[in-house]
Amino acid sequence: MEEPSIEIIRHSCAHIMASAVGKIFPDAKFAIGPAIKDGFYYDISVNAAVTEDDLKRIEDAMRQDVKNKIPFERKELAIDDALKFFTDNQQKYKVELINDLKAQGVETVSLYQTGDFVDLCRGPHVEHTGKVRNFKLLSLSGAYWRGDEKNDQLIRIYGTAFKEKDELKNYLKNLEEAKKRDHRLLGKQLRLFDIYHNDAGAGLVFYLPKGTVLRKLIEDWEITEHLKRGYQQVITPFIMDSKLWKKSGHLDFYNEFMYQINKENQDFVLKPMNCPGHILIYKSELHSWRDLPLRMFELGTVHRYEKSGVLHGLLRVRGFTQDDAHIFCTKDDLYNEIDGVLDFVKQTMDKFGFASFDAELSTRPEKFIGDKANWDMAEDILEKVLKNKNISYNINVGDGAFYGPKIDIKLTDALGRQWQCATVQLDYNIPERFDLTYKDKEGKDTRVVMLHRVILGSIERFIATLIEHYAGRFPLWLAPVQVSVLNIKPELKEYATLIKDKLFDAKIRVEDDLREETLQKKIRQKELQKIPYIIVVGDKELENNNVSVRRAGRQDLGVMGIDDFIDLVKKEVETGEIRKN
Repeated sequence: MEEPSIEIIRHSCAHIMASAVGKIFPDAKFAIGPAIKDGFYYDISVNAAVTEDDLKRIEDAMRQDVKNKIPFERKELAIDDALKFFTDNQQKYKVELINDLKAQGVETVSLYQTGDFVDLCRGPHVEHTGKVRNFKLLSLSGAYWRGDEKNDQLIRIYGTAFKEKDELKNYLKNLEEAKKRDHRLLGKQLRLFDIYHNDAGAGLVFYLPKGTVLRKLIEDWEITEHLKRGYQQVITPFIMDSKLWKKSGHLDFYNEFMYQINKENQDFVLKPMNCPGHILIYKSELHSWRDLPLRMFELGTVHRYEKSGVLHGLLRVRGFTQDDAHIFCTKDDLYNEIDGVLDFVKQTMDKFGFASFDAELSTRPEKFIGDKANWDMAEDILEKVLKNKNISYNINVGDGAFYGPKIDIKLTDALGRQWQCATVQLDYNIPERFDLTYKDKEGKDTRVVMLHRVILGSIERFIATLIEHYAGRFPLWLAPVQVSVLNIKPELKEYATLIKDKLFDAKIRVEDDLREETLQKKIRQKELQKIPYIIVVGDKELENNNVSVRRAGRQDLGVMGIDDFIDLVKKEVETGEIRKN
């Protein structure tokens, strides 16, 4: 018999888990339990509180079922018989699903039975439970039935399963490493940012001094790189009249994510996007073909309403800044401009130490503006650029923006996880709505084309990615504090301060720690703060006018002159050296 796929193994494991839950919690009501990337989950309603401690009980019951090699038995029932079965067993979520199928004209459905547990499922599944051996339950979370907060709140139990024991072992090892790299924990430990949910509102980020330095380093680098590539930097208002957003289509297609305000009988929107502001700047003067392509760039802070249940550290917030740009160009410019954006992405990922990235081509969604011919043409152009640049990509059907298809870039971090960053969207439609034109070579008004693009995407999300990629131990050029100067005893404060001042004058980000604590304690604290270099000054260093240098990770570099140390630091910054953690 052919070996089952990993998806079948994981989906079968979800059934085995649900069966175990039913034995421990007999009143359980079962919703859905799909296989997902890296594992599976099942949404369940029970009258008792389910805790992390219960996962062990559920897992033990699962292992017993695996040991017993219980067969997966498929049955086909007329839809009314299936409806009666689940109604009699008081499984209201299955009843709702079957009623939906019945309304669609479905006449028969398939059920799978594993011991006493029966589930509505298309399958397929493994032959018997003994085929699922390498699994682990991971966590609990809340979930709304069908993702709607007006519906019942359910318990979601996550797990994973693999074909081979070593695969599971490696996955769990990576999970443990990911916990250590969690940007929420490291952000607090390193004093980079905080989110005061109760006092200021959920999903709003406060950058602390070191986090502000990190963000400014990223933004300053980006500004320079954009100007180098012919972009013009602009700043647009945070709040604009709602009529603008009606014209752009956002009020119709993006309304649920927008914050709206009414003052003096005028409706305003706190901007969720930067594009309408850039459009108004473009329309503020006439343009000819000689002006194009016109590349407009903004570090634009936007606000979007996200449900509280999906907020997650810096990865999903309600206020964030985008390195947003819009390129106004002719149709003939499109290939070169998109190509240039992807080159910019590659160079940026290299700079920040990400070795690889993948792409997704997102096509026309169900609700869209414009005509299909333009959409087809736009999708074809994006696909051709990806092929010409030999960038591997998947097609994400129906996930384009309402105004145009897009390429999404997903970078890969040190643990092999993927993160969304850059996007480039091709838009024929909003220029039509705003009547954006330029004078062509014959002096005729011609419709301009827009490219919407970000390189890092959300600055907040990118900072979270950097924190987890480097486990908080940033490359020297990005470290908020590059050097910490420690004195061994109080009498050496003056010399330590002199060293600090020399480093500061050399434009090195430096702090001193002159507290009357033991040297070991101060060094340990600097190691926890992941400061790249620690300078220690004692009597010998004062006598010989030099310093003792330690590199993060307990690497002793010995004694050297301060000028030699400054040269060492500057060389590492200039080369952008990425040290392995």
